[in-house]
Amino acid sequence: MAVAAFSFVTTENLPIGLLSLIADDLNASVSSVGLLVTFYGLTVAVVSVPVAKLTLGIPRRILLIRILGLFLVATWISAAAPTYWVLLLARLLTSLSQAVFWAVVAPTVAGLFQPAVRGRIIALTFSGASLGGVLGVPAATWIGQGAGWRIAFVALSVLTAIVLVVVVLRLPDTDPEHNHASRGADPDRRVYALVVSANALMVAGVFTTYTYLVAFLDEVSGFAEQAITPMLLLYGAAGVVGGLAAGATSDRHPRLAFTAPSAVLVVALLGLYALGEERSVVIACVSLAGFACACVPIATQNRIMQVAPGSTDVASAGNSAAFNLGIASGALTGGVLVETVSVRSVALGGAVLSAMALALALIEPALLRSIPRGVPPTRESRPAD
Repeated sequence: MAVAAFSFVTTENLPIGLLSLIADDLNASVSSVGLLVTFYGLTVAVVSVPVAKLTLGIPRRILLIRILGLFLVATWISAAAPTYWVLLLARLLTSLSQAVFWAVVAPTVAGLFQPAVRGRIIALTFSGASLGGVLGVPAATWIGQGAGWRIAFVALSVLTAIVLVVVVLRLPDTDPEHNHASRGADPDRRVYALVVSANALMVAGVFTTYTYLVAFLDEVSGFAEQAITPMLLLYGAAGVVGGLAAGATSDRHPRLAFTAPSAVLVVALLGLYALGEERSVVIACVSLAGFACACVPIATQNRIMQVAPGSTDVASAGNSAAFNLGIASGALTGGVLVETVSVRSVALGGAVLSAMALALALIEPALLRSIPRGVPPTRESRPAD
């Protein structure tokens, strides 16, 4: 599942590094090719919850076989697309499969292990997504530039085919309605709403800055062009470490696993804004931001598995939709700030949004204490530590 996550994230962002090549080959504008990424994310955000509800009763092994099969076919269509519109259709099919995948992957893998190690299992699975951004996209860009953008899609289809075979042969048949990961351990609608909202705000804060990080490093910090790629790799490498470190913390201290990295992220972004010309400070802040950003989705998903008010599949789909909404709104906010204020301001804007997310997370205990005394907690109001 970690390899599947790697393939999905790499495929989602693959056009970013190959915009000109795809545009020239399909006689399309670069901006049109860029919309392949935008429409992909918006599709995932819109359809995640509906498709999760439609697939609730399907055994996970069968559902994952269908998802990965659709993903594989869509990747082949992408590689062979004769026109821009065929490629767009293939991308929409891929985004549909990804919407279902992110809804079911965490409950599926969590259901195969004891609840005590759930955070570590989710962290291991999500590490594939982190590596997709750090290694997958650059590798696919390198393949596409050397052998053609279509070969990059073919290479990803090979990985997907391997995962599909392993799922067919090795994944146990599990009933999605009758295992310990199918329902929240301590369901609470109010806490779930807080967690999802905080996640959306945090992701928006991250992408307000990250979308324009290259411009920030160039115009504000004055890094040479050849230093930009190492800085991005540093951000990604710190994210891989942060993601793995978040696993054990999420199991023992689920709320702290979100609030602590959120606070670190706010400090890092404020440091970039205030001391953006100090390169040593920028290197430290970029590392801290990468580390913290990777912790947040893992901690959030683990909390979702605890407080989901119903099916964890549907709850995870809602979280995925919020995540993609955060990406889109963050990129839009960053663009507005760059056009109306300055490149430096994206760091401050990201810090403000992240601080709002942190504030939501910090009020959760007060929300739980607001339950009237003398009323025994129900499964939807029992505090979840």
